[in-house]
Amino acid sequence: MATIVLVHGIAQEQESADTLEAKWLPGLAGGVRNHGDLELADRLWRNGVPGEVSTRMAFYGNQFLVKGAQGTVPGQVDDAQLELMGQLAEQWLTTAAKHASYDRDRRTAQQLTAVPPNARAQGIKATMRPVLNGLTQLRWFAPLGIGLAEKFVWRALSQVARYFTDDAVRQYAQDQVLAHIGPDTRLVIGHSLGSVVAYEALHRCDHEVALLTMGSPLGLRTVVYDRLRPQPVSVPTAVTRWDNLVDRDDLVAAHLDLAPFFPPAHGATVVPVTAAALDNGAAPHDSTHYLVKAATGDIVAKALTR
Repeated sequence: MATIVLVHGIAQEQESADTLEAKWLPGLAGGVRNHGDLELADRLWRNGVPGEVSTRMAFYGNQFLVKGAQGTVPGQVDDAQLELMGQLAEQWLTTAAKHASYDRDRRTAQQLTAVPPNARAQGIKATMRPVLNGLTQLRWFAPLGIGLAEKFVWRALSQVARYFTDDAVRQYAQDQVLAHIGPDTRLVIGHSLGSVVAYEALHRCDHEVALLTMGSPLGLRTVVYDRLRPQPVSVPTAVTRWDNLVDRDDLVAAHLDLAPFFPPAHGATVVPVTAAALDNGAAPHDSTHYLVKAATGDIVAKALTR
């Protein structure tokens, strides 16, 4: 069992629990150090070595690898999954059209969200290609280059769709979270799709913990929110505090204050608290950029001393 449980997001299928811990732990300690708690930072990570605070990654990315292959096979989605992928891609474009801080991204997204009715009538396959092309034009994906950006977008969309349509994947992911939670667990941190996994897993948890979500799509109506389990949605009873962090350019998070969407559990008062928008620079969805913020360090310090 771990004091802090980490839950990764999309497109991590080529990683492992160990490699992701090695990437997340320095960032986690860095955020605490930036917050000013040097002693706790050293207890998390010091001189390239994990500290005494037990921190474990709940890894489920291997569920998106194809049997007998060492990578994903992009074409292996059914019609229901493709439909969900298309809805999510359009939601990302809508978010960029409304909130992107870069004028060119806003204009590009606005043009692409105005899909002619006759194109929609032809089905999702008719609209998917221009939507994918539009997403890869955004500065959000520019560091990847056009070819890699398209592959990344497809992988990201398909993994979200797989989670919500494949009960075996969903169960496995949540089980990895619960396997690390025990009486000594103080904080669960979920990034991206990992925030969805953490949220649903904590509805099955009896141990009280704090929850930190980063770049979370939990508030995306229809695509994510309406598919959450259990329904109707509420803050899990096990959660003693819920903090949410978002960058205004993070397409996945959609810039939503989660409090209006997640009422307290019966008899409780806990609701999600979203801090002022962060600036993660050119990589708004990057987990490390979220972790190293002083705001993150403050949340971690409070969870471990509460």
